[in-house]
Amino acid sequence: FTQEAQQSGPSPERPEQTAEPESDIYMRFMKSHKCYDIVPTSSKLVVFDTALQVKKAFFALVANGVRAAPLWDTEKQSFVGMLTITDFIIILHRYYKSPMVQIYELEEHKLETWREVYLQATFKPLVNISPDASLFDAVYTLIKNKIHRLPVIDPVTGNALYILTHKRILKFLQLFMCEMPKPAFMKQTLGELGIGTYHDIAFIHPDTPIIKALNIFVERRVSALPVVDDSGKVVDIYSKFDVINLAAEKTYNNLDISVTQALKHRSQYFEGVMKCHKMETMETIVDRIVKAEVHRLVVVDERSSIEGIVSLSDILQALVRGGGEKCQRCS
Repeated sequence: FTQEAQQSGPSPERPEQTAEPESDIYMRFMKSHKCYDIVPTSSKLVVFDTALQVKKAFFALVANGVRAAPLWDTEKQSFVGMLTITDFIIILHRYYKSPMVQIYELEEHKLETWREVYLQATFKPLVNISPDASLFDAVYTLIKNKIHRLPVIDPVTGNALYILTHKRILKFLQLFMCEMPKPAFMKQTLGELGIGTYHDIAFIHPDTPIIKALNIFVERRVSALPVVDDSGKVVDIYSKFDVINLAAEKTYNNLDISVTQALKHRSQYFEGVMKCHKMETMETIVDRIVKAEVHRLVVVDERSSIEGIVSLSDILQALVRGGGEKCQRCS
């Protein structure tokens, strides 16, 4: 990397960069690295055939400890989509009636049937990226399409190699941050940079029924809901990933239980709600979110009351655009 940094530094042809060379340093880093650079030498990739039963597919996600899987259509001999926890949530949201009624669509349908029924009005082709594309293009594709998972597919063989996420890209970038000049905006606070969402934050209470939480996920298109007690204090967080426990525990037929009851089944490795304050610097925020391996930080005030949410997507966008105005391709 050091060689590349020297090559991409200020040069006689670009005198305008000498004054503030660092503000776009992360963008240049991402443009100089390919998606292939980030693919681990050994990683687990689970692929589902579209003829697989929906229920078996979700159990397989749980059994393999993965959050998403590319879908392979044998007839077309190509990847046609992704199965994610969001699909599981949409099925429960759409078809759940009461604890007494079996969810037929989950028990009996094949993935291809579910896709035909659910996606007929909203069908979009699979968004993917080549291993030779730059990391900048990967970040741009994730942000532009408002997706959290991007399959890396070899255009020659048609093989899926890896699923890129905001988390993986930020972790890769942070590995090299200590070797790069630190841009001035990294010392600025969240409040100064205006990073995150601070209006109309969706949240729930400890006694909120699971079905209501799922409805909010679908209607508000959010990936996590802070759990707030009667005094306004953030006491927990219920994320889309927690919903997969309903498949693991085979308890998806009773969604009238409270979020608190459902979260009792959560793994003992839960790291707690990761919080931050508006007065903390970008440098601190990046460090905390990477070390904690979470997808978001809840912004709280001195009383631990919720003020906002900062997601991995917010942070990556800010790093790519140099902390300031959105770059043309990321807006």
